[in-house]
Amino acid sequence: MDPNLKDRMVAALKASRADFTDIRLEFIDTTAFVYQGGKLQESVTGHDVGGIVRALVRGSWGLSSFNRLDDLPARVAEAYDCAIAAPPGAVRLAAVDPVVAEIRAPIVRDFRQVGLAQKQALAKGYSDLILSRPAIRDARVTLGDRYSDVYYASSEGAFVFQERPYAALMMSATACDPNDANNVQTASDSLACGLDYGLAEGRDDIALEVSSRAKALLAAETIRGGLYTVVLSPRMAGLFVHEAFGHLSESDFLADNPKAQEMMTLGRRFGGEFLNISDGGRSASGLRGSLLYDDEGTPTGETDLVREGVLVGRLHSRETAGKMGEKPTGNARATFYRYPPIVRMTNTRIKPGPHKLDDLIKDIKLGIYAKFGGGGQTFLENFSFASGGSYMIRDGQVAELVKDVNFGGNLFKTMANIDGIADDFTWLPGSSSCGKGQEMFIPVGMGAPHVRVREVLIGGR
Repeated sequence: MDPNLKDRMVAALKASRADFTDIRLEFIDTTAFVYQGGKLQESVTGHDVGGIVRALVRGSWGLSSFNRLDDLPARVAEAYDCAIAAPPGAVRLAAVDPVVAEIRAPIVRDFRQVGLAQKQALAKGYSDLILSRPAIRDARVTLGDRYSDVYYASSEGAFVFQERPYAALMMSATACDPNDANNVQTASDSLACGLDYGLAEGRDDIALEVSSRAKALLAAETIRGGLYTVVLSPRMAGLFVHEAFGHLSESDFLADNPKAQEMMTLGRRFGGEFLNISDGGRSASGLRGSLLYDDEGTPTGETDLVREGVLVGRLHSRETAGKMGEKPTGNARATFYRYPPIVRMTNTRIKPGPHKLDDLIKDIKLGIYAKFGGGGQTFLENFSFASGGSYMIRDGQVAELVKDVNFGGNLFKTMANIDGIADDFTWLPGSSSCGKGQEMFIPVGMGAPHVRVREVLIGGR
């Protein structure tokens, strides 16, 4: 941390004429190597410096973003002028105690100390291994990292410095049936390794698994559509709770949307007494969404969203908490310095339940075990997801692999149909990122045990 920079930020804030002002500065180092089809497609290294000032005047925000840090008082004045130009608004910030803190990341092996040639060789090795496997026609491997020093200061006296390291390894394999050019299947997986570069090394297992799965999907039958009992793996359950439920819990979505507020009324029952959902930046060190303070200097904590099946909380920034008369939860996050913070998830999870995995499966006559994650999208309470590979359940046993498994339905009905949650909770190791609105993707964490859901609509043949 640069103490001179702290003094400059504090001095600039003292000169502000706004009702409230804050400054966020970031120093960002990035590297990335991307191999596609065995060829180096992208090689990036960069250093970025910038900041943003927010000034609140008569209930309206003014913003100034910049890349030069030599005249912070002028940037504060610009933000004030922008706020004055806007008509009076209704923004009211919920109160928080100003924090002064310096947060160092507990890095085991620092990826910044690893040479570019070594990183490139690692990515290339995985790409070559995938392409060497039978039936594989294409491979994509990305090894990327981003390290940020983030300074935050407010006119209320808060000052927080945080180190934020992110690193990820992503691999995908594409297989093609030699007898049917239209039969092409892709499998992918990823790993977050921000605190320990060593986690990205020696991961031939990921390369071999995605290659084997892509090949196996060539011979898999397309599932027959209909209503099934589905057992979601932790990976699929984590994706479901993030996409289908987590975004509805972000209060900037709720604050100005009466229909959404009606859907997400506190006290509404969503499921059985064994259903518990929470979000928190302090859930576990090293997760993609872990941070001790958000981009407004608010402690992250742990927020219960559903407790024993009942909706009990939601995610807030200071602005949405002030608008809705609730407490900030430390979920104001920004992609990087060009953006003001908005309400974003951190690490979202379904907590472990009372059941055993075998008990969730053994009494299913015909069902689906959705094991591998895929893409998903939501619109209000409706959702659709795709699995990257699922298995039929027949007479209480996991059976053959099937493909083209697409889930769809209503969130509230689906959550009410959860009739079993296993005790095998795990945080997902993948490099999860989340986009929202016009903002770029931001690192998030997901976790879940196995979850069983009745009467899930599956699209297929």
